[in-house]
Amino acid sequence: MSSLAMTSLPGASYWRLTLLSVAAAATLALAGCAGMSARETSTVVGATAGAVVGGVVTGTTAGAAVGAAAGGVVGNEISKKRR
Repeated sequence: MSSLAMTSLPGASYWRLTLLSVAAAATLALAGCAGMSARETSTVVGATAGAVVGGVVTGTTAGAAVGAAAGGVVGNEISKKRR
């Protein structure tokens, strides 16, 4: 299937908009993390990893939220012990 045919598919504009939205959100998120301390960075990394693991293991949004909370606490505690 040619790329011209792909753009005429009904869902192509949806996926294009989704990809653009994800790229914009990632750019804003990375720009927002520029001035963070090491402790804040560890907390965010822990929360992100916890959310991914919790979401994958349970397959629910609630599992991702619990994983994010637990990962944030663990990341914060690990950064305290590095000092």
